Amino acid sequence: MTAALALANLAHVAKTAGVPSYDRSSLRAGMVHFGVGNFHRAHQAVYLDELFNLGRDHDWAIIGAGVLPSDAAMRDKLAGQDFLTTVVEQDNNRSGARVTGAMIGYLAPGNAAATVARLADPAIRIVSLTITEGGYFIDPASGVFDPAHPAIAADAANPGDPKTVFGLILAGLKARRDKGIAPYTVMSCDNIPHNGKVTRAAVSGLARLSDPALADWIEANVAFPNGMVDRITPATGAREIAIAADDYGIDDAWPVFCEEFKQWVLEDNFPQGRPALEKAGVQFVPDVAPYEHMKIRILNGGHAAIAYPAALLDIHFVHEAMEDADIRAFLAKLEREEIIPVIPPVPDTDLNDYFALIERRFLNPKIADTIPRLAQDGSNRQPKFILPSTADRLSRGEDVVGLSLVSALWCHYLAGKSDSGKDIAFNDPNIDRIRAAATAAKGDPGAFLELKDIFGTVAGSDLFRKRFAHALKSLQRDGTRATLKRYLEDRLAD
Repeated sequence: MTAALALANLAHVAKTAGVPSYDRSSLRAGMVHFGVGNFHRAHQAVYLDELFNLGRDHDWAIIGAGVLPSDAAMRDKLAGQDFLTTVVEQDNNRSGARVTGAMIGYLAPGNAAATVARLADPAIRIVSLTITEGGYFIDPASGVFDPAHPAIAADAANPGDPKTVFGLILAGLKARRDKGIAPYTVMSCDNIPHNGKVTRAAVSGLARLSDPALADWIEANVAFPNGMVDRITPATGAREIAIAADDYGIDDAWPVFCEEFKQWVLEDNFPQGRPALEKAGVQFVPDVAPYEHMKIRILNGGHAAIAYPAALLDIHFVHEAMEDADIRAFLAKLEREEIIPVIPPVPDTDLNDYFALIERRFLNPKIADTIPRLAQDGSNRQPKFILPSTADRLSRGEDVVGLSLVSALWCHYLAGKSDSGKDIAFNDPNIDRIRAAATAAKGDPGAFLELKDIFGTVAGSDLFRKRFAHALKSLQRDGTRATLKRYLEDRLAD
């Protein structure tokens, strides 16, 4: 017998899942978070829930916020269950469910005035974001904020009625400045190198388009700590909703499934204070860059590397891709020979040991993470997760056989058919443009590299163009598996 997830039913839920040990009525809002998706609820919200369970910092609860239609749908689902979430942690050897209660409200998307009013509340001292890699209005090739983006231009022209996350954050900061209220800290929780600097560039860059004095004030007074976040969190579907009901007796409209492992490394730059997250396992360090470099290149780059060969071979789940001997060997060779050697040292960390941990995490069958999730949004993910390693090796005069193969696999995938002839479904905001380039590459491999906003200076390398063309022709002529084997036998550069 299932019970609907709600505060009134927690005693029943406690028979099969952990529940908050704190009184929800004791919580007070201290954060507003934009982007209440699965990752946020499996990561930041879990850390806060653990802290609250220790009896600490109950004035740091979360108010959700968003700007997308999906945000409205999520708000409705969470509001119907008192903003509680079932988090199911799954490792190879165990599974367990817990209910988290760190969120106590959710601002209605589309009501800019109400959102700005809450952002101007002195009780709000941190505004955090999980808006995906593609949500920061960054030119992919240069990594620089794009002030010409239509959404940014619209907010710059009408700052009193913002439609983007950054327009809302900016309006909130302006309201606080005008009222003499200290600014909140803006904390990115997305997998972007130097995510704090990127967020600062977006907020101050938008401000500079309409109010240069406000931009100067932001740059002088607002903190944007860098952070590294990590927890593999697949999408929720009917399968996950059914498991929450069948295995744990919880009727949750949108449960979160994730691995047991989690990590959060943060710069301690919070002028208006912060919750004592170190009590819940967050690492505070002077410089996050080595950790984010390691994680983005090895884990996110690893995901990006296996996504396309797996999709081309009709493999649906990540763990099944890792059980394929050729894909697993491809990933190991790529990481050890081309990715790991250009990663700077990380304090108290052996990078090969870290990769071994990543392999084990990718092999976890209980997560049921999917290849379509990893393959989506390549136009934003490739420039952040793969091409920086390519650029680093080229700048050092080193070969890029494996990394060029990753780019060729992405191009071949975009042609739209798996090796067996099945249609591939795409999920990328730039799909029309990049697929046209991939189609043109069937006759001219260099046509794909004309996506200069994605490939940047890498596309100008004669070595990269040669390696890419050779790999792509191998894929087109002989297929994915034969090309992988050629790479594994050190014959792809012949």
